[in-house]
Amino acid sequence: MRLPRPAAVLAATLVLLAPPAAVLADAPPAAAAARARYFTGRAFDSCSAPSLDAMRRWYRHSPYRAAGIYIGGVNRACAQPRLTAGWVRAVDRMGWRLLPVYVGLQPPCRTSPHHRLARIDPRRARSQGRAQAADAVRRARALGLRAGSPLYLDVESYRRNDARCTRAVVDYAVGWTTGLRAARYRSGFYGSAASGIADLAAARRAGRGPLPGTVWFAHWNGHRGTGRTWCLPHHAWRHHRIHQYSGNVRESHGGAALTIDRNSVDAAVAVVRR
Repeated sequence: MRLPRPAAVLAATLVLLAPPAAVLADAPPAAAAARARYFTGRAFDSCSAPSLDAMRRWYRHSPYRAAGIYIGGVNRACAQPRLTAGWVRAVDRMGWRLLPVYVGLQPPCRTSPHHRLARIDPRRARSQGRAQAADAVRRARALGLRAGSPLYLDVESYRRNDARCTRAVVDYAVGWTTGLRAARYRSGFYGSAASGIADLAAARRAGRGPLPGTVWFAHWNGHRGTGRTWCLPHHAWRHHRIHQYSGNVRESHGGAALTIDRNSVDAAVAVVRR
């Protein structure tokens, strides 16, 4: 993803029902009670929500059937003039499945030459995570994304050799997860395979939590699929993974061109109010 960003048809599979047993291990009772929608296949994400015409053309002509949308966050970089509840309903009726992304506070050790970043305060990381979750839920509800929807926290890459920074990111993710679960939304986390995802995997091994129930790992190796990867144990987050395998590429389908990231999805997607 850029600072904003991160979304999926090999043989697109979609179900609207109770989550599989593997998912329930990471889902709280309140979230498990909310109906969930699952998708397996290919997705794209673009910095700004495309026009409805572009979404219609891509649905007809591209291999993608899911899309990442940037619903908010203090570090969201791109304007979203098209992203409204009406847009969400329209693309849902077309058949698109949506992956809502929230670009919140960034790691205290992350630097960016292009953006003035709002960063996590290590002393208040958990409370900040809960506050960001509350804002994400407000924005999701305004767009018609119902309880049971996953909301993906975008945490960009950072130096992993900084223990204070690692603790802040994990605490922030714990606060985010706690806040979303209280509101009956599902917690997701987007990050680099070499930093945020690796640190979540280590936190999981150490028994820390609650941690996000879905991980979206950026590893631009060009290989589709969400299975075996160096950054996650085979048994961890099974059927609750998204792999961003390529980024910042230009594609054209049906005469509509977009700059996107490419993703493989085996995870929950948004539940849209009809």
